Amino acid sequence: MKLCVLQPGSSEPDQQFPAYAGAPDPKLPPPMGYRGLAACTGGGVYRNDSSIPSDERRVLLVLNKNLKACRQTVINLRRAGKTIVLALEKTGAFDVNQWLRSPGDLSVLREICVRAHAGLAITADVEPVLRAGGLLYVETIPQPVPVDAPEWDFSQPVENRHGILLGTWDWKTPHKRHLEALIALRDVSGQMYEPVTVFNLDGWRGRRWLRQLEYPAGLLRVIERRLPYVEYLKKMASHKMVFQLDASGGPGRVAGDALLCRIPCVGGTGATERIVFPELCGHGVNTPDLGLTASRLLDHSHDRELAVESALNFAAQRISFNAIQQSLEQLFHCFG
Repeated sequence: MKLCVLQPGSSEPDQQFPAYAGAPDPKLPPPMGYRGLAACTGGGVYRNDSSIPSDERRVLLVLNKNLKACRQTVINLRRAGKTIVLALEKTGAFDVNQWLRSPGDLSVLREICVRAHAGLAITADVEPVLRAGGLLYVETIPQPVPVDAPEWDFSQPVENRHGILLGTWDWKTPHKRHLEALIALRDVSGQMYEPVTVFNLDGWRGRRWLRQLEYPAGLLRVIERRLPYVEYLKKMASHKMVFQLDASGGPGRVAGDALLCRIPCVGGTGATERIVFPELCGHGVNTPDLGLTASRLLDHSHDRELAVESALNFAAQRISFNAIQQSLEQLFHCFG
């Protein structure tokens, strides 16, 4: 089965995945998120329904805020005889109210849902929204991570790993809890004498915040620019772990990246965190306890190795390309 992922109005180019995950290419968007769903089936991602090959029938339509345009798209797909499964562009626990901004939006969503065959929820929080639109069949399928593709193994020798990478960089979004994470890591870093690497994408304001936190000399490493994805993974892999306090409940991209680097991810409430790092994630755990977990992992390399080994086993069963491909085939098989 080849899945066509349709993202109307996307700024990213159409892309086909004949080699599935393939090898990392800095010139192309990585096979993550909804692109990963296409990649794990050898399918493609499209911006316009007219670009989808006529002989490809299975379409995942990713709805964005322009629901009226999406309504016309689903009409076109139905006329073309496609099997249509719906998904939402925004999937975090805090995104629903921003996405459905009025009763009229919900009305249009229902018009779209009545023309579709089923729904796909990347996170469990999205499933009730799709059901509210009138879909009777909604399957929760997490985002795939190509842990089963050797080309996507970014691990580095243990002796090359130092310190902690902070997995967030957004000061302004409250549920990212970026400042709280930096405060928590200051104590961990000082006690364990391990440096913390943080991305500052806010210029002088970010630098002022970081100065005010008064980290011990030499224990805060600041990267002042956004790195290309492959370069970012290489940088992440040079650390002993990733730490975050993100409470947005999204797909869990940071934990997925940590998996590719074969290092633990402590904290976070995303879907991937809960699936592959259930003992390390932030769901129902307070900040001091997460700090203690980070300190323990820094102090015991064997525990880090066991955490990664366990995560890879969970990933193989639940979120690897092979596992998600099987889930998608089962979903679409129900509708022909």
